[in-house]
Amino acid sequence: MFAEDIYTLSTPYREDMSVKGYHFGKGEQSACIIGPMRGKGVQQMYICSQLVKTLKELESNGCICSGREVMVIPVVNSYSMNIGTHFFGVEGEDINCQFPGRAYGDTAEQIAAAVFNRIKDYSFGIQLTAFHMAGESVPHIRMVENGYQNSSLANLFGLPFVVVKKARPIDTKSLNYNWQSMQTAAFSLYTDSNEKVSVKSAKQALAAILRFLTRMGIIRYESHSGFISHVLKEKDLTAVHTMCGGIFRRKAKVGQDIRYGDAMAEIIDPYRGNIKETILAPTDGIVFFAHSESLIAEGDLAYYLVHRLHE
Repeated sequence: MFAEDIYTLSTPYREDMSVKGYHFGKGEQSACIIGPMRGKGVQQMYICSQLVKTLKELESNGCICSGREVMVIPVVNSYSMNIGTHFFGVEGEDINCQFPGRAYGDTAEQIAAAVFNRIKDYSFGIQLTAFHMAGESVPHIRMVENGYQNSSLANLFGLPFVVVKKARPIDTKSLNYNWQSMQTAAFSLYTDSNEKVSVKSAKQALAAILRFLTRMGIIRYESHSGFISHVLKEKDLTAVHTMCGGIFRRKAKVGQDIRYGDAMAEIIDPYRGNIKETILAPTDGIVFFAHSESLIAEGDLAYYLVHRLHE
């Protein structure tokens, strides 16, 4: 293993921010795994740290296949991670909306450009990311539909679901979209946690990455076969929105099977304590995403459901 400084940002009041990449094996640029670009992706950073640890052990045991090289970037936005903010800098910019970046742009664009120029030639790209909304989701692989996506390869991670989303204008500035445009097979991996470490979910994500690298002939690693993934279109998920705001008391959990009419959550009046709304399941299905904050506003997304196709 050797470490590389991909980008260094000098700051006047704290130590320099350095984006580091850790390399394993030698040869073809086979796979790059990149961690959080937002400041609260602690779970994603933890998974990358465990991947670095595991790949170091595999390399020392000669289990990185000949002529293959893997790079892991555990975190891009360590600045926001250190001060507990979501986005980068005083402008509050989302680095994941700056790709492919500009070498002479603002700081977030420069970071994106430096990272992208270093990783754009890898055959496979795996980004550990999180929903932009506060909540938990079933572990899954997500891909942007831009003509280059390959859901068959996504099945090789062995996670329960693969979600293909239609590209929106904002997605054209994301890492996943730009990676795919450079002929990299790019995947975004989501777990059930963001700001807190969920060890069980982290182990599942780590196993999925190692399973994929094994199946692509990049490493030698013994792992179980995982799930036969179900491929979904994001537009086919059933969105459940609130009719009013208040204190959110969740009843249905991520991954739970529910039936039409089941009580999924209650919204409590923050002043009087009475139930303002009971959120009922609009269909039979599986809870794919669930709001996790204590407060919720009127019209906010409370749940995404995977409609049950078969009994």
